[in-house]
Amino acid sequence: MGVDGSPGARAALAWALTAAAGSGANLELVSSYPADSYWMDPFLLDVGRLDAIRDDTTARVREFLAEVLRDPTVTAVPGAAEVPTDVVVAGGAPAEHLVARAGGAQLLVVGSRGRGGVRSTLLGSVALHCVAHAPCPVVVVHAGAVQPPPRVVVGIDDSAMSRTALARAADEARRRGAELEVVAVHQVESYWSDLYAVTFPPVTDTLDSARARVEEIVTEVLGSATGVRLRIESGAPAEELVRAADGAVLLVVGSRSHSRIAGMVLGSVALHCAVHAACPVMVVHPEPTGTASGSAARSAQEPAQASAGS
Repeated sequence: MGVDGSPGARAALAWALTAAAGSGANLELVSSYPADSYWMDPFLLDVGRLDAIRDDTTARVREFLAEVLRDPTVTAVPGAAEVPTDVVVAGGAPAEHLVARAGGAQLLVVGSRGRGGVRSTLLGSVALHCVAHAPCPVVVVHAGAVQPPPRVVVGIDDSAMSRTALARAADEARRRGAELEVVAVHQVESYWSDLYAVTFPPVTDTLDSARARVEEIVTEVLGSATGVRLRIESGAPAEELVRAADGAVLLVVGSRSHSRIAGMVLGSVALHCAVHAACPVMVVHPEPTGTASGSAARSAQEPAQASAGS
């Protein structure tokens, strides 16, 4: 976890500890200290001084972990206090370290904002970089309130990426004992000329068709749609997903979907959800070519590892 002592990092660490306790994963806490300007400062070029900075940062991470372990939301979760943790401290850009350490991890957890220079941004630069570039699923932790009963919300369309997100969301809901809510959004296009309307079926027919297709996809991925709540909405997909996830324990989206802009590193829907959703948001990236399906296959062979950052 990219610990920086911020409120965002605190929320992310609490979330990561409870998630790791439920999945049996190890938790790696990643922290960094500035190194880019050391060549200009003779005082900081002293190797002993750099070692002191590293040792001090490590001590602060361990103190921060001890504080969060005493948080009631963490102590209430069985096994959270016993989650195996490692501390990694290095000089340089925190986002780059987090993405590099996330290789082979089951999950990377980041706070929505840390101690970045731009304090007014809705999503910190570290979180944005991780969501766009990490090789594993990334959870951006927001401090939204959870409303009973617990729900895991996943946005889907007819893409392969959305199927991967659906499978991961089902795993997360099962682990939490939460309801799985599958949301598909039909976007009604607005055209300059009313003549375009004659080429499209009525909205009610489109929504019925969408529901039938969603049921097919859920059955295809999960084996059955029984016990899964299906929700078909009309509007802008990103806005409807954020609205549907209000009060949820987690919103899961694919990193890219049917974007019209080829080459985008992160889809506009995923980016909007990561920035604006009140609950934690998991952005699922494509599985590497030639690998087994998801983290479940890997965790069956070796202990899983989760990293958390801000």
